[in-house]
Amino acid sequence: MPVEFLGIAATNNGSETTPRSGPAFDKEYTLRLARAHEDHGWDRVLFAYGSGSPDPAPAAAYIASRTDRLQILLAHRPNVSYPTFAAKTFATLDQISEGRLTVHFITGGNDHEQGREGDTLTKDERYARTREYIRVVKKIWTTHEPFDHEGGHYRFHDFVSDVFPVQQPRPNVSFGGSSPAAYAAGGAEADIYCLWGEPLERTAEQIEAVKAAARAAGRTDVPRIQVAFRPIIAPTEELAWEKAHRTVGAIRQRREAGLVRHHRGDAPENTGSRRLIAIAEAGERYDRALWTPTAAATGGAGNSNALVGTPETVAQALLDYYDIGVDILSARGYDLLGDAVDFGRHVIPIVREEVARRDAERSAHVPRTYATVAE
Repeated sequence: MPVEFLGIAATNNGSETTPRSGPAFDKEYTLRLARAHEDHGWDRVLFAYGSGSPDPAPAAAYIASRTDRLQILLAHRPNVSYPTFAAKTFATLDQISEGRLTVHFITGGNDHEQGREGDTLTKDERYARTREYIRVVKKIWTTHEPFDHEGGHYRFHDFVSDVFPVQQPRPNVSFGGSSPAAYAAGGAEADIYCLWGEPLERTAEQIEAVKAAARAAGRTDVPRIQVAFRPIIAPTEELAWEKAHRTVGAIRQRREAGLVRHHRGDAPENTGSRRLIAIAEAGERYDRALWTPTAAATGGAGNSNALVGTPETVAQALLDYYDIGVDILSARGYDLLGDAVDFGRHVIPIVREEVARRDAERSAHVPRTYATVAE
């Protein structure tokens, strides 16, 4: 099936290697970055969520009203609003974007970060809340008669929305995580399951865990799989590796200088980050192009494992993931704008062309079925 590409919809030009040069919400830069993705072959961009960051929902609405094709993945934490309010916000944004919205629900993997906005639930309690929240939002999107809800975390009566999504029956739901609780919640509720880039063997294991969770939840389908990387590309292998080492040096320098805000504590709480650190401790290079020092330098912070090499090398590495069942590829460079343009120009076309060729070959090898006609 066709492959899709997810980029980042940053609201300023700051990254792990570079301080931002303007305000936290730089309208001009936000629009310029989104249009760079739209103009260079990307399918959608992620509006991420952080406790002190600009609100992603109005930023996404701003971009949706100024682009034509670019799809939006909106990150949302259930602790920040009631599901009745959130469902209306999402439906309104789907109307503004004319059906280009997917919602990514974040349970939260760090107690301190969650506490910054008053969330005091434990991790297991957060997962239970997220599952209830998603189910309520889905029901609001698809129910045209008033209904009551009596759940473990939410109660309301006689509610019906007056705004519904363009997409029918509803927008897609995205979810991520690497713990058994995450697999159970996302396997039950997600249309798209998101993973951070790990070696191929470990990624295949996670895909099987998600599929098993979906079957355990009684689903007859399984979520689509998305995997995220930090590509570092250059015209030659030598230049790409020089760039990679410069990138890690810049990350370490900024962290050592205290210029990057991070969560309190020495070790990350969430399973995904702990996995990234363990992989980095076991080795720097895996498979065709996966490189872990970028993850180690950030303490396993989010999407942080790199793919290093020429556009051809990185494209082939991405195709390796496609071959094990990944069909949404998330990529974000360290020079957000420049890397989005370069990746779109030099990597995306290679991957799309090869996926189309492989799909055509598979179709050609599917045995035909002929009807028997009685004489």
